[in-house]
Amino acid sequence: MAVVLFDGVCNLCNGIVRFVIARDPHAHFRFAPLTSTAAARLLKGVAAPEPGPDSVILVDEGRIFTRSDAALRIARSLTFPWPLAFGLVVLPRSWRDAVYDLIASRRYRWFGKRDTCMVPDPALRARFIEEP
Repeated sequence: MAVVLFDGVCNLCNGIVRFVIARDPHAHFRFAPLTSTAAARLLKGVAAPEPGPDSVILVDEGRIFTRSDAALRIARSLTFPWPLAFGLVVLPRSWRDAVYDLIASRRYRWFGKRDTCMVPDPALRARFIEEP
């Protein structure tokens, strides 16, 4: 099971979670907000950079991926044509992360944000890691 940790109040991030769910027919991914206790449990004791609110983190088979690496690895597991995006991994990470950071730093201005984390509807609830 792979887990995507995301900014739960960001409209763009919530839209991307819904996008991934719609293109992940085998339910490879589960989800949790970065600020959740589930995220803290997953990252506890793992040598990972401190997640900022503008990061997406993919936890997959005990490995941690952030920013553009996470986004491209997520795309690789979706239905066609999205795995083709993984080809961008040949670009230097500094270039990919610069584009990622540009979008991430403006996401609230461009897409807005919610006052609270997204609450999944009953049909999506099984794809989210529950709080203890």
